Amino acid sequence: MKNQLSKGKIDTYSLSLKYRQASVDLENRKILITNFQGTEQEKDFKESANCNGFGRIRHFEISGSNSWPENPLPIEPARKALRLPPTSTLRAQVFQNAVCNWRCWYCYVPFDLLSANQKHSRWLSASELVELYLKQVNPPPMIDLSGGQPDLIPEWVPWMMYELISRGLENKVFLWSDDNLSNDYFWKYLKKSDIELIRTYKNYGRVGCFKGFDEISFSFNTMANPNLFYNQFELMKKFLSLGIDLYAYVTLTSPTDEDIDSKICSFVDKLQELDHYFPLRTIPLEIRVFTPVRSRIDNFSSKAIKNQILAVNIWQREIKSRFSDKERSIPIYEVPVGVAC
Repeated sequence: MKNQLSKGKIDTYSLSLKYRQASVDLENRKILITNFQGTEQEKDFKESANCNGFGRIRHFEISGSNSWPENPLPIEPARKALRLPPTSTLRAQVFQNAVCNWRCWYCYVPFDLLSANQKHSRWLSASELVELYLKQVNPPPMIDLSGGQPDLIPEWVPWMMYELISRGLENKVFLWSDDNLSNDYFWKYLKKSDIELIRTYKNYGRVGCFKGFDEISFSFNTMANPNLFYNQFELMKKFLSLGIDLYAYVTLTSPTDEDIDSKICSFVDKLQELDHYFPLRTIPLEIRVFTPVRSRIDNFSSKAIKNQILAVNIWQREIKSRFSDKERSIPIYEVPVGVAC
């Protein structure tokens, strides 16, 4: 196990800088955006790629498999923000940046679409993305800025906000963005005015993904240094201090189930150190084998997929033991967080 976890680790700092430089044109305010046409990822789409190949429609669903808890993200935050009627599914327009600084074995994106590969990407501005979005028949009520790792280009979020405002769409479209909690570029590169816009923008939600519940699972999942597991919590704490509509995912895949009860318990403890109620804004993501993942599966990842079932059962037990029925029934967007940060 030690050999498996110690070889080939990613230099997150260097790779982050490399891919930022390769995927943002600050002068022209453009981002390297994936074109899905003819890619391995497109094989898993329920609908063909749209927006001239630079977008896809994702159908978010609250219900999961029989053994998995419901996932209200981002459906419930979007529904509340836009005052939509109750629903168990929601269509979203997804745009995907063409870089990521980690290589999670379970990622549904082919690795060749995460390396600034200009064979399958093009430079587009926020204005061009919104224009493509609006040219559809019946555009979805939500735009999802996904990746890749969108926060290698933190400017993407405020650029989209400015564009939506300029078109009078800020109250009609819910903006959602993903973050793998791998870098501090949000604070390093954004202007104070951009951060203030994000902080006060009404129809915006953000989710950060914890890539494992301890150092071993984190490093196994990401191929990054195990110590960066703790950095995720520091980054999430800083985001909580902004008072934005913030949520979390956690992937519970691990190559080992040794001491898994105590490790899950410790992970929930760390979430509560951020905020007592933050576990109620944290959703375990079920890892499934999409087309790009099949070639990556080995004995360790097969075991990890099985271990996530054990882990999620422990997770649910911990949540039930720490929060009352009334607290657990609070809509995820009404869970109070950030007060003690």
